[in-house]
Amino acid sequence: MRGDGALYARSVDIETIRGEAMGCTKCRLAQGRTNVVWADGNLDSDLLFIGEAPGFHEDKQGLPFVGAAGQLLDKLLGEIGLDRGSAAIVNVIKCRPPSNRDPLPDEIESCTPYLEAQLQYMKPKVIVTLGNFATKFILEMPVGITRARGRRYRRRGATVVPTFHPAAALRGGRFGGLSPIDAIRQDLQVVRAALDETPEPPAARPPGEPPPEAGDPAEQLGLF
Repeated sequence: MRGDGALYARSVDIETIRGEAMGCTKCRLAQGRTNVVWADGNLDSDLLFIGEAPGFHEDKQGLPFVGAAGQLLDKLLGEIGLDRGSAAIVNVIKCRPPSNRDPLPDEIESCTPYLEAQLQYMKPKVIVTLGNFATKFILEMPVGITRARGRRYRRRGATVVPTFHPAAALRGGRFGGLSPIDAIRQDLQVVRAALDETPEPPAARPPGEPPPEAGDPAEQLGLF
């Protein structure tokens, strides 16, 4: 739940939008799905994880991250004292692409209103983007995950921390001297610290003085 205990006025009827998503036929993915994969965890949390798209097990169960990658994510969350009840878990795409291929641009466009509604409803304090597709969606720039991971960005009123998709950890390899699983562990420490921070009130400015322009490290990054 939200750490400050405040009551938030909800501008989004999330259950109505969820109902629309469950019957969505906006793109070709509706033809081959078993279930629409809406969300798991707690949509009233301060923490949101965004993945790419459902896989085989997610499509069968209608829940995100329930296969091997999801089991790894659960384990890594436990290492920082969290679980699925401490966060919400969603995907950019709500239906499984055939053979787990990458989502196509028009499929992402069709699903965008559902993810936007989830973001607007939650107003999370921290967003963790898992892999390239979610990172590019939230940062709104074509930055590669290897370059972006572990950094902190400000987007949509939240701290955004990109990291590898847990599926990458299952494939092995090394990135910058770290295995993907150790890189995710390192990045989740950044997430834990961001969650634990208490926002400082803004400093008072003289009347009529415009606010300072905030820098954003994402604007300094190019393609990896």
